[in-house]
Amino acid sequence: MSETRPKRGQRSSADDDFEDPLSNYSPAEYDGELDRALAESTVSAMQHTPVATISPDQTVADVMQTMADNSYFGLLVVEEGKLIGIFTERDVLNKIVDEYNTKKNHPIRLYMTPDPVRVYNTDCPAKAINVMAVGGFRRVPVLDMEDGVVGIIGPKRTVRFLQKYIE
Repeated sequence: MSETRPKRGQRSSADDDFEDPLSNYSPAEYDGELDRALAESTVSAMQHTPVATISPDQTVADVMQTMADNSYFGLLVVEEGKLIGIFTERDVLNKIVDEYNTKKNHPIRLYMTPDPVRVYNTDCPAKAINVMAVGGFRRVPVLDMEDGVVGIIGPKRTVRFLQKYIE
């Protein structure tokens, strides 16, 4: 059986059977401005800068001194402009503190958390908060769409974002 195709500009019977799946779409309804902000704004609306980055070849001693001098709880490890790891206070406690004297001159790449879970600045805040809660992360790197490091979010920045809608 041969199938005849309609000429350009003509309608086929298949066009008559097509139903647009969005024709019955109802916009989302929110319980309040917080719900709307969590779903419709972006991680960029959360304060995710400034962010401190380090090289994977910096020594443990240098990195820990940087953390102490600046009250940083986490540093993003960047190589050739790309995120390759994160080093946080949790890494200090779990991997360094008991053997600091033998590890202090080693490169941080040996003790960082490689390939950390991240969010993008275009993701909604609800996703970022979910990633933190479900993954048990206190700090999550924020990247742009080209995978460039643009920030980091943590508990204080998240609470500041939420407080704008709770007060």
